[in-house]
Amino acid sequence: MTSTQARHTRRAVLQTVVDAGARRCTDTDPDIWFRAEHEPADEWQARRTEAIRLCTGCPARAACEELALRDDDGRDDADDMVRAGLTGPELAAVRTAQAVRLADAVAADRDTEQRELHDLVAQVQHEVTSTLDRKVEGERLSPTRAQAEQNVLVNMLTARIREIRTARRARNGWEVAA
Repeated sequence: MTSTQARHTRRAVLQTVVDAGARRCTDTDPDIWFRAEHEPADEWQARRTEAIRLCTGCPARAACEELALRDDDGRDDADDMVRAGLTGPELAAVRTAQAVRLADAVAADRDTEQRELHDLVAQVQHEVTSTLDRKVEGERLSPTRAQAEQNVLVNMLTARIREIRTARRARNGWEVAA
């Protein structure tokens, strides 16, 4: 994932990419990325250098950086962590430089309607591709009844999708299309 792709990706996907990238570091001590309380500067510098080296080749680096920025990780006044190969002060500087973009990204991450739309579409896709071999209270439904119940559920889901999309379009000035 490139930095540009990461910037346009929602939080849940970023987290999945970071989690997958973290699996490649399973034999690495997870504490390497964080300075221990009262740790001498020279010891931290050696561990920090090693953490940065590990991050350099990580395929999840761009997603990790984007997630760290959205999570408000790193502070100007504290060199106490490494995320995506950046120290706390470096993350703080990037976050300051990209404050407007990050505010928009965080707002988009909170877009629960979009998440609901995604989930509803996934439910419709699952439902229309599922088998009609269904049971209610242990008894198998007739194919006709199973089809009817599936149709009712798909109609309910698609009605909710239409309702959300219409409301979003109206809020964004698409009244004619809504």
